Amino acid sequence: MGRRFGDGRGRLVVPRAGEGGAAVRIPLEIAASYRARTKGLLGRDSIEGAMLLTPAGSVHTFGMRMPIDVAYLDRHLSVLAVRTMRPGRLGRPRLRSRHVLEAEAGVMAGWGLRVGAVVAVEAEAGADSGHSA
Repeated sequence: MGRRFGDGRGRLVVPRAGEGGAAVRIPLEIAASYRARTKGLLGRDSIEGAMLLTPAGSVHTFGMRMPIDVAYLDRHLSVLAVRTMRPGRLGRPRLRSRHVLEAEAGVMAGWGLRVGAVVAVEAEAGADSGHSA
């Protein structure tokens, strides 16, 4: 019952734990094609928001210019692990990981993104392959 996405843009919705905290909405780039996933954040000095690589079970930071936060998600968009990776590293594949979120190092903690959280992806028109949100 996992979702499939197409290349495009959207928003990542991170629920806030605690007393009545509103969800955080983050600009999102979706990289679903082989070409888009292969390029990822290579050659960039920054990213506004996050990038979703899908499908993906692991990532590397060879050729990257900046350290990044990496969150591994299962097919239900539940966070399995969150790591910070420096450039030139190879991430271990994560069992059950179907999607990987990448963002600038340090920002995921500020969003409240942690293991066990279930995020949502609001794809802009044309970025979703037809499955309802």
